[in-house]
Amino acid sequence: MRSLLPVLAVLGGILMLFAGTMLVPLAFAFFGGDAALLAYDGAILVTFFSGLALFLLGRRSRRELLPRDGFLLVSLVWTVLPAFGALPLLFHIDGLSFTDAYFEAVSGLTTTGATVLTGLEKLPLSINVWRCLMVFIGGMGILVLAVAILPLLGVGGSQLFKAETPGPMKDQKLTPRIAETARGLWTIYFVMALGCFLAYRLAGMGWADAFMHMCTTVSLGGFAAYDASFGAFDSPAIEMVATVFMTLAGVNFALYFVAWRRRSLRGLFRDLEARLYLTLLAVAVVVLTLFLMAHEVYPSFIETLRHTAFHVVSIATTTGYATKDYAQWPPFAPLLLLFMSCFTCCAGSTGGGIKLIRSLLLMKSAQREFKRIVHPRAVVPITLGGAAVDANVLQSVLAFMLIYGAVMVGATLLLLFSGLEVVTAFTAVLSSLNNTGPGLGSVGPAGTFQPLTDFQVWVCTVTMLLGRLELFSILVLFTGAFWRK
Repeated sequence: MRSLLPVLAVLGGILMLFAGTMLVPLAFAFFGGDAALLAYDGAILVTFFSGLALFLLGRRSRRELLPRDGFLLVSLVWTVLPAFGALPLLFHIDGLSFTDAYFEAVSGLTTTGATVLTGLEKLPLSINVWRCLMVFIGGMGILVLAVAILPLLGVGGSQLFKAETPGPMKDQKLTPRIAETARGLWTIYFVMALGCFLAYRLAGMGWADAFMHMCTTVSLGGFAAYDASFGAFDSPAIEMVATVFMTLAGVNFALYFVAWRRRSLRGLFRDLEARLYLTLLAVAVVVLTLFLMAHEVYPSFIETLRHTAFHVVSIATTTGYATKDYAQWPPFAPLLLLFMSCFTCCAGSTGGGIKLIRSLLLMKSAQREFKRIVHPRAVVPITLGGAAVDANVLQSVLAFMLIYGAVMVGATLLLLFSGLEVVTAFTAVLSSLNNTGPGLGSVGPAGTFQPLTDFQVWVCTVTMLLGRLELFSILVLFTGAFWRK
């Protein structure tokens, strides 16, 4: 137990910070006079004093975190924080179960965007603000923010950054000091958020709507303040703003960081993954536009292009916004969108899924095997950007894909065993694991996860957590080697 005290101390500090973020919806409730005001008083007190108790328990045992501490802390933060994030929802919404409240908070903090709530526009403004703010906090990862302040708590943060940062190239550092890296990434994140907020306001959103949807756009989270999502605005200008910033947020934030430090965009345009990402989006928009026109889904080319571009970017980047019920499109279209959500986002972005660089490495690995079949003695290195890829990275990618497939199949079978029909079961798992949000069937863009039973909701909740932490960070805790000294 004593070896866990330093981890609990840091977790306590993060909980106290998390309690501070609840002051934002509290301010909305206080100045707006909405009915949820008292919900935040209780939630803030419970969260802050819980964090303070953990901090005091472990403050005398502070030390440099070991790699296993980093993975344990990451998993604890992403499973414990949603329990406290759910408190305002539980305290205010009558009849909401802990299962549904926890699901909603996990969906927010993992930037999934799936919801069990209906009548969103009837909720107090502060409740929707809190839902969207949780998405914003989760966007770059709570732990990346924590790394920036860990030196203040007396512990280092390099193990945490490695454990939480998405993508296969986790050992690369952008600056010598990990805290400086985290602060730099968050600076870029906030600058992008400010630009998105102002753009939404100029496009016609009110101040509150602009703030809430900014939170869920740059984080690629997809929560909206209306049941109809972006369809409630019915505005080409607003949809264009969303499309631009979703596209920007799907790029590796490290590229923005390097471009800012070097005062040059050359590296951004020369990056293979970024170029492939933009190419895939463009090709998908063209293909689906032509496909929907051939099926005469919309009366004009402009309208078809408008809805196609928005939904391709929204689903491919795992955001999950919708303006139309694309589940009603000919089957090829929604299935292509969900398939793209598996791999389109860049590593180091705020999106979910396998990440494009992993898919690229898998394709290059397959090409190498074809060459080896023809030329068994040939030495064929796999390269990215002119540099050879380490064999350990390739093994990690292959292991990730094996576990990804196993989780996908296993979770789908659990939902089928519980009585869910096959389309809803498969797409609910697919959208949860990729942190996309809507699936098809009962959990499609026109529906919610509310019809699911408690067991089915918990399966999706665990799947969202696994997807957000890219499987290894949580599953490693269930190995004997992790707990042996």
